Formats: sequence, structure tokens, C-alpha cells
Amino acid sequence: MRPDSRPISRPVRHRLRSLGFAAILAWSALPAGAQTASPPGGIEPARDLVSDARVMRERRVPLMVFYSRDDCTWCEKARREYLLPLARNASSGVIIRQVDMDRSTPLIDFAGRATTMGAFAASEKARMSPTLMFYGPDGRQLAEPIVGFKLADFYGAYIDRAIEESRGRLATLPGEP
Repeated sequence: MRPDSRPISRPVRHRLRSLGFAAILAWSALPAGAQTASPPGGIEPARDLVSDARVMRERRVPLMVFYSRDDCTWCEKARREYLLPLARNASSGVIIRQVDMDRSTPLIDFAGRATTMGAFAASEKARMSPTLMFYGPDGRQLAEPIVGFKLADFYGAYIDRAIEESRGRLATLPGEP
């Protein structure tokens, strides 16, 4: 029974059930990466770091990878308060991708190898969430990782400093702008 104590009629129940099945079928027909994609305006999941590296070279910007877990409340706070505004800012000077440490979502690493988000996070030694790592197009880290959600008052400053350091190092790499 619904809270207002009136039962849902049979035709309405049937229509709701049909809509639910249609939504499940539509979701399951999406490509695997699209099923785990963030909402519009969110942080793009990492899918193909080789492709991201081409964009990094073209734009002359580093890549910030946000390592996260589903059950991490600090990750959600970092995402909502710092990373989403940065991702929405076209002039932020960084490309942002998310790697879900606790998922086996397919991912192409910087060397073009097929792996999963969880395996990639392990290979990069991202053990704690949230962690931010900053990369150049060759897959090398350009700044010290930001591990955990450090003091909220300074978290944005840590990110800004790491982006600037990454951009500076990117500018001095051989073959890079």
C-alpha cells in the first residue's frame, strides 16, 4: 500500500513495470563504459589514456587522475566541492579523469594495454582514496600525488599547486611544448 492508503490500479502497475523493464534494457544495451559514466557535467571516467595523451599533447595540459572508491565519503566531498567545479572550468589547464579503484571497468593504460580500473590503480600504487595523481602524455607523474582529503581549507590550494607544478614540468619535457 502507498502512504495515502490507496492501492495502485492494475493498469498503472503494469505501465510502471513496463517502464522499469524498458529502462533496464536500455541501460544494458549501452557500451560498458557508458554504463559507469558520470552524469553530464561530471568527471569523465578514464577509458583510454592513450587517447587522453593525444589530447594532452594538443592542448599542452597535464592529466589529473582522481582515484576513488564507491564507499568513500571523502571522495564524494572532494568530487563535489573541488573537482566538479574544476572539470566544468574550460580554462582550468588540466584534463580530469576518474579511476574507480574498486571496479573492474575496462581501461586502456598509457602503453596501450588493456587493463581494468582496479588493476591500473594498483599498478600506480594508489592505495588510499581519494588520491589525485598528475601525469604527462608519456604516463610519467609530474607532481607529488595528493593522498587523502587533506585539510579542507587547503585542499584547493594543494590541487592548484600540483596543476601548476605539472604544467611547468610538462613545458620542460623533451618533445613537449
